Amino acid sequence: MALIVISSIALLLTAGYAGAVFYFRNGWGKLPLYVPAAEAPVTSVSILIAARNEEEYIAFTIEDILKQNYPQGLVELIVVDDHSTDRTANIVEWYGKDGVKLIKLREDQTLNSYKKKAITVAINEAKGELIITTDADCRMGPEWLRSIVSFYEKNNFRMVSSPVSYFKEKSLFERLQTLEFLYLIGLGASSIGNGKPSTCNGANLAYRRDVFFELGGFKGIDNLASGDDELFLHKVAAKYPEGVGFCKSRHAIVYTTAKPNLKEFIRQRKRWASKSTKYKEKSIVFLGVAIWVFNVSVFLHFLLGFLNPTYWLVLSLIILLKLLAEFVFLQGITEFARRKELLKLLPLLTIIHVLYIIYIGVAGNSGKYVWKDRLVR
Repeated sequence: MALIVISSIALLLTAGYAGAVFYFRNGWGKLPLYVPAAEAPVTSVSILIAARNEEEYIAFTIEDILKQNYPQGLVELIVVDDHSTDRTANIVEWYGKDGVKLIKLREDQTLNSYKKKAITVAINEAKGELIITTDADCRMGPEWLRSIVSFYEKNNFRMVSSPVSYFKEKSLFERLQTLEFLYLIGLGASSIGNGKPSTCNGANLAYRRDVFFELGGFKGIDNLASGDDELFLHKVAAKYPEGVGFCKSRHAIVYTTAKPNLKEFIRQRKRWASKSTKYKEKSIVFLGVAIWVFNVSVFLHFLLGFLNPTYWLVLSLIILLKLLAEFVFLQGITEFARRKELLKLLPLLTIIHVLYIIYIGVAGNSGKYVWKDRLVR
């Protein structure tokens, strides 16, 4: 009787998970592949980078931005140095001859959200109609800016989320991260396609400057270290339900690197998960909890299999259904990112993902974590 009850619940959760994944697949399909307009853009843009100890990468990011195919008089680049202890500020200052603006953040009082403070300071100084945030370790092609702004001008959105992908992987661990990250980016894009924006990535996010001030900036979410992207997305979506778009263009992709080791990966994902407790949209919270419970049920079947091998037969069916649903969803995402070769890693990722979700679901919502050499919550 226990076997029937426990396995029936698990299979119902599996059906729910597969249904949610197919729902998101439908959302991805609603997003047309965007081809930038031939007309020259007319929108003034301010690109903002909050940087802390990024001397290894920031010059590459700045060079990519300076090479954008965009009218020079309509774009400004502002870098906020967040108390760096390396040569980050010196490198940015060297690009002052190219019009790059440097702001040195010097806070006397300890903050829990230095990044939100840095972005707010930069927006107060910015001149552009459209704010675009990216990170100091990102790379982009010369049509990146033009693609995003063209999409914005065509649709008159208040906020535009755009794709981010990992690249230049050096190990199996990093390739697994890339596949999992594409899954997350796909979910965020799909939620926008379904008209219920839930996630985005601050490494490639645009929003109107006047909307930032209209909504009080990060007020109400500034007590959390992270969340300058997703939590602000929720504020915009609440005010403008039809005002958020996803720029599904390969030219709009921003590239960054995966975490080199498990320690850094866990820190990053704990930071991302910490935002979930602040979601005001209860359906998003419910979905997250349901997925966590589903993964717990999967692991429970593995443990119970040592008492009754029949549980392992049910587990095999659950894993197969989970794998098929994720494969169908990721086909379109990986094709868009031109990384379909990563799908061969999906069986391994599907199994590892169970343990990862269970752990992060607890660790990400309990206690503090380290970000940029600071202990935050």
